[in-house]
Amino acid sequence: MKVKRVLEQSIQEFCRSINTQCIRVADLGCASGSNTFLAIREIIDCIDQEYQHKLSNSLPLSIQIFLNDLESNDFNTIFKSLPDFYEQLGPQSGRSCFIAAVPGSFYGRLFPDNFIHFVHSSSSLHWLSEIPRGLVTETGLPLSKGNIYITKTSPSYVHDAYLDQFEKDFTNFLRMRAIEMVPCGHLLLTLHSRTAGGEGYCYQDILGMTLSDMVMEGLIKEATLDHFSLPLYEPSMEEVKHIIENEGSFKIRHLETIDLAWNDADIASSLMEVVSDKHIMGEYSARNVRVAFQHILASHFGEDIMDDLFCMLARKFSDHIDKMNKAKEILVVSLSKA
Repeated sequence: MKVKRVLEQSIQEFCRSINTQCIRVADLGCASGSNTFLAIREIIDCIDQEYQHKLSNSLPLSIQIFLNDLESNDFNTIFKSLPDFYEQLGPQSGRSCFIAAVPGSFYGRLFPDNFIHFVHSSSSLHWLSEIPRGLVTETGLPLSKGNIYITKTSPSYVHDAYLDQFEKDFTNFLRMRAIEMVPCGHLLLTLHSRTAGGEGYCYQDILGMTLSDMVMEGLIKEATLDHFSLPLYEPSMEEVKHIIENEGSFKIRHLETIDLAWNDADIASSLMEVVSDKHIMGEYSARNVRVAFQHILASHFGEDIMDDLFCMLARKFSDHIDKMNKAKEILVVSLSKA
C-alpha cells in the first residue's frame, strides 16, 4: 500500500504510451495468500481509472493477469478463490478480466516475445535461484561455519559470494523480461534491502541464534547447520542501480527506499492485541518467518523439528525484541523498457 503512488504513476505512463484493447499483466512471485489478490486488485483499479477516458469511442478493454511463482506454489488455493475475487470486482462496464497461472522460475523465460505490458513483483527478487557457490571450499567445507547468512562479522568473501549470485540472478531476470515485454512496457519491483547502519538484530540473526541453540540441545547436528545458508540477498540501492544500468534494457523511472516498521499501528490492528506485549510480538514475528522460510528449513533440517524450531524462535524474538531493528528497508524500483 505504501508504494501505491508509484504503482499509479507507472501504470499511467505505460497506458499513455501504448494503444491496445488487451493489457497483459504479470505478477511474478505471487504466492497464494490474500496479498496476491490485493496486488491484482490495485493493478486492475489503476488500469481501469486510466482507461476510462479512452473507452468512449472504442472497443471494451480486456485485462489478462498472469500469476507466476515456483511450481511448488499452492496455485489451487488461488484458483478456488477466483470466483469470490471476480464477484468482488463486480460488473465493470467496458472491461473484462481473465486470470491464469504461469508456474516456473522468473529467472528464466515465462512468456512469448513482446507479450507483456506490465510486470509487478513484490517481496520476491531478494530470493536467490541457488545458494551462492562461493560459501564452500572445493572439498565441500563451509567457509561461513556457524552462520546462516551475512553477519556483521562475516569476512568480505561471504558478502561477495552473495552479491555475485544476486547480480547473476537479477541480470537474468532483467534480460528475460526485456525479451518478453512490449516496447514501453513497465516494471514495478519491491524487494528487501539492507538497513543502512542498522545496529540491531534482524530476523536472520534471530533465526541463526535459534538454530545454534538447537545444536546445543542436540536437536540438530552441528554439521547440518554448518552446511546451511539462506538463499537470499538484500541489496543496497546502489547495487540494484548498478545492475540495471549495466544490463541496459530498462530505464529507471523511480528508485527509492521506504521504511516499514514491524511494530506500527497497522500490525497492531491486525493482531487485535496489545502490540507492546513482547510475547505477542515474538509469536507474530516467528509466524512471519515460518510463512517465508519453513519450506527451505524443512527441506534441509527435516519436517519433524519445525514445530520445536518455531516455538523456540518465538521465545528468542520475545527475548531480543528490544534489540531488533525497528524498521525494514524496502527498495521500490520502477522501470520502463528502453
